[in-house]
Amino acid sequence: MLVTNEKIDSFIEKIPPAPKALKTTLMFLNSGELTKAAQIAETDLALKSYLKNIVNKPIYGFRNEVSEVSQIFGILGVSSSQQTVYNYMMTLLSPNEWVLFSLNATLFNELQAKLSRRWKMILDHLEIVDKEIESAITLLPASIIVSEALFCDKKADVDILRSVNNLDLNTIIKRLCGKDLFDICEKISDKWEMPDKISKIVQASSGFKPEKDEELNTLGKWMHLLLFYELSQPMFIDAKLNDFIDFNVDYVGDIYDEFTTLLEIS
Repeated sequence: MLVTNEKIDSFIEKIPPAPKALKTTLMFLNSGELTKAAQIAETDLALKSYLKNIVNKPIYGFRNEVSEVSQIFGILGVSSSQQTVYNYMMTLLSPNEWVLFSLNATLFNELQAKLSRRWKMILDHLEIVDKEIESAITLLPASIIVSEALFCDKKADVDILRSVNNLDLNTIIKRLCGKDLFDICEKISDKWEMPDKISKIVQASSGFKPEKDEELNTLGKWMHLLLFYELSQPMFIDAKLNDFIDFNVDYVGDIYDEFTTLLEIS
């Protein structure tokens, strides 16, 4: 057996609680106090470096380099700043060296940035303004980290299962231990005391666990499509992420045309 419940529990137990500085930063962001949030974030040099690297990527389109956290938070606004801090928390779980996927810190951060920007575009299109919902996208990359952590020492076995049985990683882990990657991501969100909406939307985004709440379920559909759109880009196909989870076309059929039209005009 490649994965056991004990291995999953061990992985969850090793996840550190959110550092105090991050919790305080998020607390101030949640209350809309950007100046106080920036003052706390400035004390965490790793967080400051991450924010600077992310916001100066070409996808954000700033002509001049942005270096101060107060500037970064001011440009991003409350919701996007909160989401970016959550993204940073996910990188704390990232391995020093990727084995299962052909990733590195730069490429992983690029995926985070692309998902975040397009998720914000989707929410603007749907006329949804909600800090918690905007932050939901941050947990999707966590499922990739979980896959790496659980399967990295069994890469040859995973490759055989995927090639012979045409199984995605999410199906493999679900069959082996009764939990899927999105269940584990929910545990991560609980440990980091993320809002309940986040895990509900991400669970729905698996494509096979619709949420009873209609709004959250619709957002799960958009997120499901967004994940497959991004992982189908050449750089992420090269990273071996395109067969990450199974695409459920029936789940997203009612919004598929709207999604493709939105991306065409973006």
